[in-house]
Amino acid sequence: MTMKNSKLLIMLAAVLSTLWACGGDDSTDPISVNSYTSPKVVSISPADGATGVAIGVINMVVTYDQKIIATPSESQKIVMTSGHPLYMSAADKQLTIQLDCWEYETRVTVTLPKGLIKSVHGVESEETTVSFTTEEDPDKYNNSISTTPSTNANEEAYRLYTFLYNQYKIATVSSVMANVNWNNTIAERIHTDTGIYPAMNCYDFIHIHVPDGNGWIDYSDITPVKQWADAGGLVQLMWHFNVPTSENDVPNSSGNGVTYKPSETTFQAKNALVEGTWEHLWFYQQMGRVADVILKLQEAGIAATWRPFHEAAGNATALQQSEWTTAWFWWGADGAQTYKELWHAMYNYFQQRGIRNLLWVWTTQNYNGRNDYYAQDTDWYPGDEYVDIIARDMYGSTVDENVQEFREISRTYPTKMVALGECGKNGTVLNDFADIEEAFTAGAKWGYFMGWYGDVLPSNNWWNKALNSPYVITREQVIERY
Repeated sequence: MTMKNSKLLIMLAAVLSTLWACGGDDSTDPISVNSYTSPKVVSISPADGATGVAIGVINMVVTYDQKIIATPSESQKIVMTSGHPLYMSAADKQLTIQLDCWEYETRVTVTLPKGLIKSVHGVESEETTVSFTTEEDPDKYNNSISTTPSTNANEEAYRLYTFLYNQYKIATVSSVMANVNWNNTIAERIHTDTGIYPAMNCYDFIHIHVPDGNGWIDYSDITPVKQWADAGGLVQLMWHFNVPTSENDVPNSSGNGVTYKPSETTFQAKNALVEGTWEHLWFYQQMGRVADVILKLQEAGIAATWRPFHEAAGNATALQQSEWTTAWFWWGADGAQTYKELWHAMYNYFQQRGIRNLLWVWTTQNYNGRNDYYAQDTDWYPGDEYVDIIARDMYGSTVDENVQEFREISRTYPTKMVALGECGKNGTVLNDFADIEEAFTAGAKWGYFMGWYGDVLPSNNWWNKALNSPYVITREQVIERY
C-alpha cells in the first residue's frame, strides 16, 4: 500500500466516524423523533377561551406539528357539551371539524379523544380539550326598540313606522329601486315576471339639480309616486345629492357638470355650512327644491322613509390608511363631524319647512365584521333623535354575511329597527344576492330590503322566490295589513 492510499483510507475512516456520530443514533435525530412521536397541537381556532363565536355550523381548525391522517366517520367520537360534530377532514397538518352549534351565550367544551387522528407513521394523538363561548342572543335587544318614531313625525309617518315596527322580526318588507329615480318601471317589470308587486318603491332625487322645463324629469309632478301609493304601495325616498364640479359650473338640461364624487369636484362639504360660500348657496338651494316636492307628497297624505347622505364613511374607517381609504361621496369627504353637521342642518331645515312625513334612515358601513381591517363608523352616527331606522347596503353577500351584519348592527344600535337599505348582485362578478328567506330564517331579520336596479338588480328567479316567501311582505299584503 502506498503512502497516498494509506492517507485516503485514514480520511475515509474519519468521515464515516463523523457520519456515524451525527446520524447513527435515532434518539438524537430531530427528524426521526418528530416523525415517530404523537402529533402535538400547535393552534386551535376558535381558540381556547374565545368568546362571541357565531352560532351555526362552526368550522374548528386544529393545526398540528406534523402531517396527520383522519377518518371522517371518526368525528362521532368527538364529545361536545352543547351541539354535536358533523364531519371532519385532514389535509397536511390541519384537521378541520364541522360542529353543529346553535345555542346562544353557551360555553361549549369540545373534547378530541386520544387516537382521533394519527401521524403518517401511525402514532396516535393525545386527548385535546378546548372551550369557547357562543355569541349573545341578538333578540334580547328587541325589547328596547322604540315603539314610536324618534323624529318629529305626522300621523301618516307614525302609521308607516307602526306598520314597520309590527312586522319587524316577523317578516321583511320588500322594496325595489326605481329606474333612475321617478317612476315605477322596475316594480312593474317585477310584477310582470312574478305576478307580485314589491311592497315599497324607492325614488331618488339624484337629478333634482336639472333645471325645470328640461323635458325629461318633472319632480314637481308627483303622479308616479301618488299612483304607487294609491295602489297600496309604500314609499321610500333617497338622494344622491349632486354638486357642481366647480363654482363656475352650471348644470345644463342634460344634467352634466355635476357629481357626487369628492375627487371630481372642488365643492367642500364644510363650506356648505358656512354662509356666504357658493357651497352654502348650492346646498340650501337644492334642499329647497327637494323640500318643495316632499311637501307636495305630505299634502297628498303620503309618508315615506327618507335616506339622505348614505354610506358616508365609505372606506375612511380603514385601519391602514392609504390613497383609497376615503369617503366616496362628497358629504363624507370632510370627516365625521362635518357629516353629522350636514345631517343636522338638513333635518333642521326640513323641520323649519314643516316637513313631518318622513322616517329618517341612516346608513352604516359595517364591512361584514372585518374589525381587523376597519373600525366601526359609530362616530358618523347623527344621533338617536335624528334617526328612526338604521340601514346597511350590501351586494352579492352571503347568508352568513347578512346574519353577521344584522346582529352586529342590532347590538350597536339597540333602540332602532335595522333594514337592508340596498341589495343586489355583486357589481364585479354579478353573483346574486343571498336568498332572502334563507337569510331571514338564519337570523338576518331585516326590517325591509331594497333591491337596486340596472345590472345589479337581483335575478327574476331571486325575486320570484323572495316574493313568494312567507317571510316577505308584498304590496298585496300591505293592502291587507296596513
